[in-house]
Amino acid sequence: MASAAIFSSMRRRRSPSLDAFLAPVDLTDVALVETLVAVAADLTTSFSCKTPPFQRKSSRSLIRKVEVFVLLLEFIRDSSSSSSLCNNNPSAATLTLCLKELYLLFYRSKILLDFCFNSSKLWLLLQNHSISGHFHDLNQEISTLLDVFPFQELDLNIDIKEQVELLQRQAKRSKLLIDEHDEALRHKFYSFLDEFENDKVPDPVELYSFFVKMLGIHGARGFRVEIEFLEEQILNHEGDVEPTVSVLNGFVALIRYSRFLLFGFEEDEEFELRSGNHKKKQKKGLINREIGETFIKIPKDFCCPISLDLMRDPVVISTGQTYDRASISRWIDEGHYTCPKTGQTLVHARIVPNRALKNLIMQWCIAHGILYDPPENPDSCAEAFAPASATKAAMEANKATATLLIQQLVNGSQGAQTIAARGIRLLAKTGRENRAYVAEAGAIPHLKSLLFSSNAVAQENSVTAILNLSIYDKNKSRIMDEEDCLGSIVRVLRFGHTTEARENAAATLFSLSAVHEYKKKIADEDGAVEALAGLLREGTPRGKKDAVTALFNLSTHVDNCAKMITSGAVNALVVALGVEGVAEEAAGALALIVRQPMGAETVGNEETVVAGLVGVVRCGSPRGKENALAALLELCRSGGAATTERVVRAPTLGGLIQSLLFTGTKRARRKAASLARVFQRCENNYNASLHVGPLGMGYSFAGNSATNRDTSFAGDVSVPMPMPMPMSMSVQVL
Repeated sequence: MASAAIFSSMRRRRSPSLDAFLAPVDLTDVALVETLVAVAADLTTSFSCKTPPFQRKSSRSLIRKVEVFVLLLEFIRDSSSSSSLCNNNPSAATLTLCLKELYLLFYRSKILLDFCFNSSKLWLLLQNHSISGHFHDLNQEISTLLDVFPFQELDLNIDIKEQVELLQRQAKRSKLLIDEHDEALRHKFYSFLDEFENDKVPDPVELYSFFVKMLGIHGARGFRVEIEFLEEQILNHEGDVEPTVSVLNGFVALIRYSRFLLFGFEEDEEFELRSGNHKKKQKKGLINREIGETFIKIPKDFCCPISLDLMRDPVVISTGQTYDRASISRWIDEGHYTCPKTGQTLVHARIVPNRALKNLIMQWCIAHGILYDPPENPDSCAEAFAPASATKAAMEANKATATLLIQQLVNGSQGAQTIAARGIRLLAKTGRENRAYVAEAGAIPHLKSLLFSSNAVAQENSVTAILNLSIYDKNKSRIMDEEDCLGSIVRVLRFGHTTEARENAAATLFSLSAVHEYKKKIADEDGAVEALAGLLREGTPRGKKDAVTALFNLSTHVDNCAKMITSGAVNALVVALGVEGVAEEAAGALALIVRQPMGAETVGNEETVVAGLVGVVRCGSPRGKENALAALLELCRSGGAATTERVVRAPTLGGLIQSLLFTGTKRARRKAASLARVFQRCENNYNASLHVGPLGMGYSFAGNSATNRDTSFAGDVSVPMPMPMPMSMSVQVL
């Protein structure tokens, strides 16, 4: 059990480390010898009858050395020499230290042999030099250990003494061994990549001979295991260690191409899909990871507040807020003169590049293996670092694979089409170049056709493939321009066979809605907003997240307000205020909807909306607090007297405003000050005392004109506060 745990830990690393696996247990005297005998015997028994795919000579040599140690240890255990362990003399202390060092050496040997016998064949091949170095290091440790081992104190018999002396001589003479056969295979593996680099497609006969006959990788399943292992190494890769990430990506592309070329589309993978085993595998595998990585794990500061997408060209406007250049330029061109996030009037329409943030975004993308899609403006491109790009070999191999996959989408059987859609989904998962080429090669119309498939797996793979393709901006127009493609995606959202398919359809609408002119078209599609609202109410946590972000995007288009009301989306957003993980986006969407009179009236009529927004102000993130305060302020401005009274009489809201005036973000303080003036006007009009928090403290906001608005760009507002701290604070109204 211990060795299995160690090996499991080692498998998560890029390669086996010989520096620190285990410290020897705190054993002394005879118990230490007994433990060593058991460990060494287990090691030799586990590997002596097996043959690793590579490092055969080094493995056999190490096992033979351990076998000699087994004989030595058994002699120590069974002879009277073992009593020397109990003697309090320098030789006994030296022997104990040597045995503890031998304990470590055995476990290091076991880890290395485990790796060679059970790891990915192709990874072993790529790491041939490094692993050979590990074996050489072990030989050096054995030589050093034998030099200091107190054999003279043990009274060894002639047979064991001769074997130990022979082992000592062999260890001293050992040199770094690079197996010529293994090295030739490694060079052959690289040669296939070189052919793609030089615009040549490797000979299928040579590929079959290499992968199947020489390496013994059989069937689609064997290729998938190799691909998954190399992808894990890419994920865990450290620095510029060879082979680099770009080279590993090239090998993954080569192996994927060879898998489809050599074993077609009707192999055991189709059996797995038909048997239903795909469910568990996909839930824990790539689909959820790729959606999560694309839309959830990107740092919020790197996302545009308008499109919610990763900013390609961040710029700063006059209010100090940062947006993606394309999104804010479109906003201004449409005649808006306010900041989309804060609602402030723009002093001017100039935008300034945020180079520091752009550099941080690009460094983050490179560190996480994400290909940063640079802006199309050549001048803007020059301002940024050059993004990481795929190697030519990987691109050419992926193009060849895409051609095979699309051919099967066109002419293959239903099973072949299902596997081809999965292959395209994985290709489109990474790399702008892959997404561009797959779409240019004509995959979208055929993927659209699979959205109608009665096969749940085919439908799920096709909608996820379209989602991954949509991440590339130019593909958004290809998807929207394809006849009935949007309608087909919405039908999957409404009636998809699986939860994953419906969720991925919602995520696709979110991705497409990043383009402003598509927001109205998506909202007008029959059943789209209703289905998103339903998913927000009843979906899984991930489904709710996909739905609320899509609804938020649609809410940024002023013409969609009526649709959001009639479709029931407003009610779903209000309910979502109390759901962890989606409350922030729900509050943001409501803040946009209530800016229009009809939206304010509808939202104000929801009985729980004020309590829900106050809950976000109390427990939400800084951004969530800002969104909730903005929604409450707009409700007071446009929702009518009854709604305003509900807001100002909300329990604990006054105290929360007090706190945010001191501790909130700049925008939160500004919104809190505006709400404070609303409270003051209500107090003046109704001569009512408002209660704050559980203590019921009365308070008043003095010195505020009833005509003051948050749109003013000058003037300080003095807000006296009956708290055990300074009685007034100056709030700059921008």
